[in-house]
Amino acid sequence: MSAIQSLIAAHRQGQPVGLYSVCCSNEQVLLAAMQVALRYDTLLLIEATSNQVDQFGGYTGMTPPQYRDYVLQLARDAGFPVERLVLGGDHLGPNAWQKGPAEVAMANARVLIEAYVAAGFHKIHLDCSMSCADDPTPLPDAVVAARSAELARIAERTAAANGLPPPVYVIGTEVPIPGGEASLAGGLQVTTPAAAATTLAIHREAFSAPDLLPAWERVIAMVVQPGVDFDHSSVHYYDPAAATDLSAFVEQQPRIVFEAHSTDYQTEAGLHALVRDHFAILKVGPAATYAFREAVFALAMIEAALLPAAQCSNVIEVLDRCMVQKPANWQSYYHGDAHELRLLRAYSLSDRSRYYWGEPAVQAALDTLVANLRTHVPPQILLSQFLPHQQRAIEAGQLAAEPLALIQHKVAERLGEYARACNRNRARADIETYRPTELSER
Repeated sequence: MSAIQSLIAAHRQGQPVGLYSVCCSNEQVLLAAMQVALRYDTLLLIEATSNQVDQFGGYTGMTPPQYRDYVLQLARDAGFPVERLVLGGDHLGPNAWQKGPAEVAMANARVLIEAYVAAGFHKIHLDCSMSCADDPTPLPDAVVAARSAELARIAERTAAANGLPPPVYVIGTEVPIPGGEASLAGGLQVTTPAAAATTLAIHREAFSAPDLLPAWERVIAMVVQPGVDFDHSSVHYYDPAAATDLSAFVEQQPRIVFEAHSTDYQTEAGLHALVRDHFAILKVGPAATYAFREAVFALAMIEAALLPAAQCSNVIEVLDRCMVQKPANWQSYYHGDAHELRLLRAYSLSDRSRYYWGEPAVQAALDTLVANLRTHVPPQILLSQFLPHQQRAIEAGQLAAEPLALIQHKVAERLGEYARACNRNRARADIETYRPTELSER
């Protein structure tokens, strides 16, 4: 039994634990996640999404082995124990190629799943829920399940051929799009127990071939819609009453829990309630990079107050200029006049600016910002104005006024909410130990 399986089993036995998944490639976010996992004594599950990392490089330019090596090197450099680290693949299937015919999309998906598993990714989200160009819409559950089972068979063979522990799987047909960003204008429908039962039964049948029965025993979770999501400017918060029947349904199922996608920007109380109600795997992505952006923008404002304009990085302006010059990652998502588009590029909750921090001009501006604030250490009066929680941590002797440390602390504030929801015993100890500053930070 793997560490993830043990944790899920502990949850099913009534222990107040869950698992949070950080879906990100941002270096500062991942370093913050490592700090949080150490502080709250949790596993660290880091997941790459199929459009982020694939056999062709994805939008990060990294293949699965390259992403694995990148994360492992960050962990070693940070002194994070690699045995506490689990890699996962999110939305693995034909997602990136769905605009083409199903035959081509699934051929690419087969190579994708093999590449992820061979690279040591252990938690595999099988997502074949999308219709390809020549598929009916919506795609029938039976087709989704059959394609998922086909990919699971490849995963099983790949792990065995490479001498790796067999993967654990997440299934589901009611899957939010990668990165959230659903429109909330028409409300949000919680998955019904009947729909969940159908999904589970159809997948069980698809995995009934003798060679897939062991894989079925390692299906740890099913993706459903618990009633949480976000769009560019609003959040649909978790309502436990609306999910009561769904929560009761999974209690009657052996072994599995629910995986909740698009939990970004939920309140900490909402995250605790989700885990309590058996949505025990919480996915977070844009909220973490949003916190990174908030920290960078705050540091840019400190820089502007400290230094002559000619010396400043102008990182906010450089980022927006780059997004305007290369609009492919936001243009089909953001709509409005020039003012509205500028506002969304900078502040949208979907945080499509996250695609641009690796652009050379943006990275150079960020490097200048960091160098400037290492030479000119931000004073208390400006930190109090723009990063007040971080200033309190500095006053308590828990943080240095170093720009990257400030950024990581800001991100860790958000990720800490997930860690506390997933390890409530450790969270209570943390409150007792850190009461003077932690309560003020919350």
